[in-house]
Amino acid sequence: MLKVGIFGVGHLGKFHLNNWKEIDGVELVGFYDPNDQNAEEVSHKYGLRRYADVATLVAEIDAADVVAPTDHHFALCEAVLRAGKHVFVEKPMANTIDEGRQLVKMVKEAGVKMQVGHVERFNPAYLAVKQMQLQPMFIEVHRLAQFNPRGTEVSVILDLMIHDIDIILSLVKSDIRNIYASGVAVMTETPDIANVRIEFNNGCVANLTSSRISMKRMRKMRLFQKDAYIGIDFLEKKTEIIKLKQPGDANAFSFDLETPNGTKTIAVINPETAPVNAIKEELQSFINSIISDKPTAVSEIDGYLAMEAAHRILEKINNNSYLS
Repeated sequence: MLKVGIFGVGHLGKFHLNNWKEIDGVELVGFYDPNDQNAEEVSHKYGLRRYADVATLVAEIDAADVVAPTDHHFALCEAVLRAGKHVFVEKPMANTIDEGRQLVKMVKEAGVKMQVGHVERFNPAYLAVKQMQLQPMFIEVHRLAQFNPRGTEVSVILDLMIHDIDIILSLVKSDIRNIYASGVAVMTETPDIANVRIEFNNGCVANLTSSRISMKRMRKMRLFQKDAYIGIDFLEKKTEIIKLKQPGDANAFSFDLETPNGTKTIAVINPETAPVNAIKEELQSFINSIISDKPTAVSEIDGYLAMEAAHRILEKINNNSYLS
C-alpha cells in the first residue's frame, strides 16, 4: 500500500483528492495546506488529517501530490525529493527555468519518480490517435477560456498554452529553430492572450493561440501531415481523421476526389473515444510507474522542456511592443 500525501487542497487539489480515493493500492495519509478555509473544509468533508508543516507529512509518505500554486512548486518538490520520495507535480513543474533545472537534477540524484501533470496527454480525444504514426508538418492550435481569477499568478502561456506545447514537443520530436510570439496583458499583469509560431529543425511549423479572456471555450488542435489531416477536440473529446484510404480502412466513410495526379479515394474516420477520467488516469499512471519501476508518462524532462519552451515564448513577448 503506497502512502500518499497531498500538498495543496484548493480547487484542483480537491479534484485530485476525489480521484485518489478511487485508486486501489493507495493510502491517503493526509494533506498540507496553509489556507485555513480550505483545510477546514477538507478535514470536515473527508475526515483527512491536516499536517501543520511540510516536513512532518513528507516523513510519513511514499509519494507526494503537489497541487499548490506554481510559485510554491519548487520548495515543496525540493522537500519531497531531498527525502527520497516520489512526486507528482502539477504543470508547470516550477516557476523559473533555474528551478526546473534543479528539480531535474534532484530527481536523478534521488533515484525516484517524478510525473508532471500535463493532463491532456490522457484526454480520450488524444488517446484515440496516440498510436497512429503521427508526423505532423503543420500544426494549428486554439485554446480559449473565459476569464477566471484562479491560476492568474502565471501568464496564459504557463497556464493554458503549456498543455499544447507539451503535446507538440512529444509529437514533433525535433529541436526548436525559431519562435515568434506576441501577447497582451488585458486583465492581469502578465499576457492573457498570445499568438505563437514555433518553427522546428525538421521543417514542422506550429501556430498556437491561447486566451483566457474569451467569450467562448475552445481546445482544438489540427495536425497536417503527408496524406492525412487529424483534428483533435480536447473539449468535446472528439477526433476526426481525413486521409488517403488504405486497405485497412474498410469501415470508414469514403469518397473519391479528383486531383491533378488522378482520382484519390479519401477516408473519413471518427475513432471511438472511451469515457476516460483524465485526472484519475494520470494519477493511476504515476502509481503504476512507481510499482513497476518504469518511466513516468510525462517525465521531469518532458515537464522541463515544455516549461523551457514556454519561457522562451515569454521572453519573445517581453522583448516586443505588444505587451502592455
